[in-house]
Order: sequence, then structure tokens, then C-alpha cells
Amino acid sequence: MTFATAGIHHVTGIAEDPQRNVDFYAGILGLRLVKRTVNFDDPTTYHFYFGDAQGHPGTILTFFPWPGTRRGRQGAGQVAVTSFAIAPSSVGFWIERFINKRVDFTPPQTRYDDERIIAFKDHDGFMCELVAHPGAENRAGWDGAGIPAEHAVRGLFSVTLWQDSCDATGKLLSGTLGFRLVREQGSVFRYAAGDEGPGTIVDLRCVPGLWPGVMGAGTVHHVAFRARDEAEQAEARDEIAGAGLNVTPVLDRDYFKSIYFREPSGVLFEIATDPPGFLIDETPESLGTALKLPEWLEPRRFEIEALLPNIHPALELKGPNA
Repeated sequence: MTFATAGIHHVTGIAEDPQRNVDFYAGILGLRLVKRTVNFDDPTTYHFYFGDAQGHPGTILTFFPWPGTRRGRQGAGQVAVTSFAIAPSSVGFWIERFINKRVDFTPPQTRYDDERIIAFKDHDGFMCELVAHPGAENRAGWDGAGIPAEHAVRGLFSVTLWQDSCDATGKLLSGTLGFRLVREQGSVFRYAAGDEGPGTIVDLRCVPGLWPGVMGAGTVHHVAFRARDEAEQAEARDEIAGAGLNVTPVLDRDYFKSIYFREPSGVLFEIATDPPGFLIDETPESLGTALKLPEWLEPRRFEIEALLPNIHPALELKGPNA
């Protein structure tokens, strides 16, 4: 094996209402809307990217908001839970904030010795966690959303896959993608990449007999793992194909190059390059403020803009006391 990912690049979910999606993740959770573009495979719908100040790999949550789409259902064969890192001292802040904002959440619970978990859902039922972990203190969050910098979300922490059987996926993670099995607790097997800190973790939860997941609003569409550059991505593609899995050609997503494949339990995986990033067509100050289209869609800009609903900045961003 020559390829070893550094961890999670991004997670992509499905939402129903574009404005509510922006209001929740930028307004309440305090992530930065770093890119407002369209679904390259369905350019009449938005594709939102949320992350830290510049949308660094490992901080990015993206959504396809499809107005009118049906609610999905978490189940076996899915990324069921997306987790974000926060500093251990921020637990009280987020409990108070979720209460004030009427977010559906559960009281903090302890997982392992160094993690306190606040599980919550957005308006579509998208399952998330805030994970208070000492490693989050080494990462910077975005302090431009009216949330004090010390309490800002510090990027992704992990993803949790629910699977009827975890053996084949575990072998893929450790044998092809460069993860290591670092913990076992009950029916959960934890794999980590790189430095094993926030943003490197995949939890496999074995749920034999659970109903299969149904794609729709409130569910994860796919999870992407990091490749440092195109050469490393090519190595990954060769190894994935060598493992007998169908993998796509390289696709240009403007802000990174991508390949896609389904792991043995059916979850859609992506390998995305770290470069070029989100600053190729906007300045750091202007990220997410304009609709950005790939060059091949620019001739259709008038038509696309006419079909997309108007989106306003999240109310929470209008001032630090909002």
C-alpha cells in the first residue's frame, strides 16, 4: 500500500430548504459560508460549502439543498452522524446557545476518557455531534459569526458509519486508504488516519438487522477523504481499482479534483485533492458572497440565476450580539 489519506476532506449532505440550511449552519453553528456555487451535475440547484475562515480541508461541510425533496432516513449503509470538534471549555456555551436557538439536542455524554458529546439535529433531521476534545484547541475556528473565537467550531471531528457488517469496510479503510484501527468499544470500531486527531476519525458502528438507510433531506450523500495532490490521488485510484472496486475517472470540481467509489456496504466515498482550494476565484474577505460558476456554465449564468432561489446572509452574521 502506498496511499495513506491524512483524514476527512469534507462531508456532503442533502437539505430541503436553501435559506434554512444557511441560517442553521452559518447562523446558528457559526460556520463560514465559504463558497456559494451549484451542483455541477444538476446546475439548477445550489451547492453550499461551509467551513473555517478559508475552508481548509478537514473543516468542510457541504450541502445539496433540493427544494421539495423528501425526508430521508438514517440506517445501515450510510454515514449516519457527522461530528464537529470544539474546545473542552466550550460545552456550557453550546448548551446555552442550543437552548436559546431551540435546537434539538441531547445533554452531554462522555465517550471514552477524553470526549464529551452533544448530539443535535438540524431542521431536516441531519444528525450531528459537537465533540469536546483537547485536540480541538490546536485548531482555529472562524470568529466572524458572532460567536467568540474560543467557542467557535474547530472543523470536523469524525464521521460515523452505520453498517450491517463492518469487516469488509474495516479492511478497506486499513488496507487501501491508510487508516489504522485505534479503538474498539462494544459495537463501534474506531479508525484514524494521520495524527489521529480531530478530522482524521471514522467510526464504524455495527448494527446488524437495522433497516437500510434511505437517501433524502437530512442524510449524508457522501464523505470525502484527503489526497495531498493529484499524484497521490492517482495512487489512491490505482489501489481502489486494484481492490476490485469501481472507481470513477478524475472529475474537476474547480476547488479540488475528485474520484468516487462505493465501499463494500454501499456508502459513497470520494477522494478529493487538497488544492487548489476556495481562494482561486474569491479573496479571503469575499468568500461565499457571490454565486460562483465553473467556466463551462458561465454562458448559462442568466438562466441559472433565474432558476435559483434568492439567498440572504444568515441573520446571525449581522452582528456579534445577534
